Amino acid sequence: MNHLGTKTIETERLILRKFTIEDAPAMYQNWASDPEVTKYLTWQPHESLTDTRAILSEWVKEYDKADYYQWAIELKGAGPIGSIAVVGIRDNTLEAELGYCIGRAYWGKGLMPEAVKAVLGFLFEEVGFRRVMAKHDAMNPNSGRVMEKAGMKYEGTLRKAGYNNRGIVDIVVHAILREDR
Repeated sequence: MNHLGTKTIETERLILRKFTIEDAPAMYQNWASDPEVTKYLTWQPHESLTDTRAILSEWVKEYDKADYYQWAIELKGAGPIGSIAVVGIRDNTLEAELGYCIGRAYWGKGLMPEAVKAVLGFLFEEVGFRRVMAKHDAMNPNSGRVMEKAGMKYEGTLRKAGYNNRGIVDIVVHAILREDR
């Protein structure tokens, strides 16, 4: 593999780029403080802008690492509206696991599948992963639709195998192989 770190990726409507501390107000307002956005996630909604600045400070420090992939999803002309990241890497199988979230105002507009497709292209073509997977709470089928629209295939449901803000949950797994594209 050829780890390159978080590189800027541009699509028709989006710029995927490194976060900066200056993104804190938009991140807090657009998604990080919204309990509907975090309902199926493993982290609590941010209670203050201080929480958002603290996590961004940690992320920014990690950008020096070649195997760190954390993008702000910026709608062109509107600033950051969400995030997408590699949340796990298995070097022995050349596999990455994606995680993502986007502000509620941007749900259902095809923006997240657009971001996922762009990241998949980068991870397969430039970094050299062979497999990329993602998983979601079974009660959040909209996330599964994002994965399917990006070309990922359903692989199975792991019963009571995950834990998020709803408690212990069934987890649905989707994946795509480099040769599937």
